[in-house]
Amino acid sequence: MKRKVIKMNLDDNKFQNLDFSKATYLGYTHEALKMLGGIHTAREIDQQPELWLKTTALLAGCLPELRAFLGTAFSEEKLEVILTGAGSSAYIGSILKGPFQKNTGKHTRAIGTTELLTHPLHYFNEQDVVLLVSFARSGNSPESVAVLELADRLCKKVYHLIVTCSATGRLAMSTGGENEYLFLLPGQADDQSLVMTSSFTSMLLAGLALSRLEDFAQFSEQVDILAAYGRKVIQEYAPRLKEVAALDFRRAIFLGSGALQGTAEEAQLKMLEMTAGSVIGKSDSFLAFRHGPKAVIDASSLMVYLFSNEPYSLQYEKDLVAAVNAGERGLYSIGVMENGSQVEGLDLEISLTGPGKKIDEALLAVCGIVPVQVLGFYKSLQCGLRPDNPSDSGTITRIVQGVNIYPFNRNIQED
Repeated sequence: MKRKVIKMNLDDNKFQNLDFSKATYLGYTHEALKMLGGIHTAREIDQQPELWLKTTALLAGCLPELRAFLGTAFSEEKLEVILTGAGSSAYIGSILKGPFQKNTGKHTRAIGTTELLTHPLHYFNEQDVVLLVSFARSGNSPESVAVLELADRLCKKVYHLIVTCSATGRLAMSTGGENEYLFLLPGQADDQSLVMTSSFTSMLLAGLALSRLEDFAQFSEQVDILAAYGRKVIQEYAPRLKEVAALDFRRAIFLGSGALQGTAEEAQLKMLEMTAGSVIGKSDSFLAFRHGPKAVIDASSLMVYLFSNEPYSLQYEKDLVAAVNAGERGLYSIGVMENGSQVEGLDLEISLTGPGKKIDEALLAVCGIVPVQVLGFYKSLQCGLRPDNPSDSGTITRIVQGVNIYPFNRNIQED
């Protein structure tokens, strides 16, 4: 299939004197990135592997306190864990819900603050004992603090665990009471770009660690491998992803199973945000995609497959790729996998390591988003946008604006 290539929409006169020869972040110098409006995004994507190691070291220093806090919460007989956040932070919960329940044995749900705020009685009641784990980059989204207060009002007992990147955010500043714990990530995790990149992956990694405090030493060893995977994507595959960004795809479809379905959800949001809606994103699980959504594929579609490293799950995923390739297969296909050469019919295979190595599948959800972040960065530039703030119209902002918080009256709600 012939693929149409679009040249970058840049003003040649504006950039002709820039020195692009010495690469610093994603193939561009610091000075060039400042002119292109992408210095924060490029740096925040690039720093992730090292930030994962820093986050893990910070968690290691907090182990006694975290074990004591969660030990008390987990001792509650009918504890329910609710993972919450808004936007990308909500997708962290989507990724974590399965692994968190598997690792802790506690019933776990992922419910966005946007849903908890509008329909609190669907999820909170006076018999509930809840561990509410809140994820937030800035902690200033209006929904975040409001949901904490609603949970305290409507539930029998609430343990609050706040995972955030900003010490000065409203969410962080609201903690300090009984049954509350604040885990503050390293300062570099507080992304300055509009889009969440290192904040997303670092909070996700912290959430996975919180479910594995009892085998933290083994978890930490796997993070070392994870960091190597992230470096490989950024250092070896960025040039290929830049070439893909030049293709004329108008839709981007992301598929993943289990925890990786949440990564696919975050991937479609990243592509949508970074291109200011020029590329429409769609996400689903491999199996659910067969049940109608497969009709979205057309000749302008980019297919991105986020593959499991579990042989049982991978069987179903390979079957879906074969089914897609037998019909309308789209413009181009990318497969992200731990070990290469396991799936046929891909245009670009991003292999994280060689045969024989394996980390926990849930950790693949952390590094699986990195190729999409890199691709989205290049596509943003190709669209003539500034990656640090691709929404020139202000349609989307770094911190959501305009959300009114209304008083909740339980009696009126139930009438």
